[in-house]
Amino acid sequence: MPREAPSMHAAKSAVAALSIASNATLLLGKLTVGLLIGSVSIISEAIHSGVDLIASVIAFVAVRTSAKPADAHHPYGHGKYENLSGAIEALLILGAAAWIIIEAIHKLKNPQPIGHVGIGIVVMLVSSLVNWLISQRLFRIGRQTDSIALQADAWHLRIDVYTSAGVMAGLGLIWLGQRLLPGTNLAWIDPVAALGVTVLILKAAWDLTAESVRDLLDASLPEHEEQWIVAHIKSQYPTVSGVHDMRTRKGGSTRFIEFHLIVPAQMSVRQSHDISDEIERDIERQYPVTHVSIHVEPCQQPCPKSCLPGCFRAANVG
Repeated sequence: MPREAPSMHAAKSAVAALSIASNATLLLGKLTVGLLIGSVSIISEAIHSGVDLIASVIAFVAVRTSAKPADAHHPYGHGKYENLSGAIEALLILGAAAWIIIEAIHKLKNPQPIGHVGIGIVVMLVSSLVNWLISQRLFRIGRQTDSIALQADAWHLRIDVYTSAGVMAGLGLIWLGQRLLPGTNLAWIDPVAALGVTVLILKAAWDLTAESVRDLLDASLPEHEEQWIVAHIKSQYPTVSGVHDMRTRKGGSTRFIEFHLIVPAQMSVRQSHDISDEIERDIERQYPVTHVSIHVEPCQQPCPKSCLPGCFRAANVG
């Protein structure tokens, strides 16, 4: 069973730990300021950061667990812990969105004046900058290592960037209104901004759920990846007669690929074995952390119907 390189695992663990530290700091700062000035949108952002903190802890555990080697109880490895992590994070986002909606509606019915708006704007600005930097790093490492857990965590923080910007805009309008229209009650802007935040949150939850559940249900790899495998074999191995019965799936960052390789009937076992080994190495170079299983079959004449869809010589078949 293929495993991640130690350097890849170390990079994933380090950036996941960094996410935990930043989320814990932002949670404390937002909650303190939100309670101090009475802003439901900032408190909702604090709750969002709390969800981000839980998500980053889940991602950290998932990353470390998924790196464990295959064992008797998990013969295909532990990669799906990352997919499970992404699904749980999506549920956490939905829970946070529900809480924000309830609180925002309550504030709309009972608007309260907001004080020290400038402090809230500064906190949201700092939050946006920090989360942008951390999410950029999470995305980069997540894509390099093909980690769904890190990419889910990155989306958590990137959404926080957008929602913080929305809250900051709402507070900015209140600040401006207090100066241009003194005495006008603009407290409703704050819960409306909070409701706007939930639109982005719900969209993220949907996307994360779709991506995580897809691999949990053993859906095939993207079509372009399967097409690359067939095209590569056809162009680089002229002695191969075809490929059929391809089955693919993914668990965490590990791909599982199996197919039947059709070779000339007169080819020796040694030759077919060597070609299979070369093809496996090619696929693993293109898609690191991949488990490839190839079943070699002799080319039959006339061609069985099951072979025709993947036959490289179909045009020459009478």
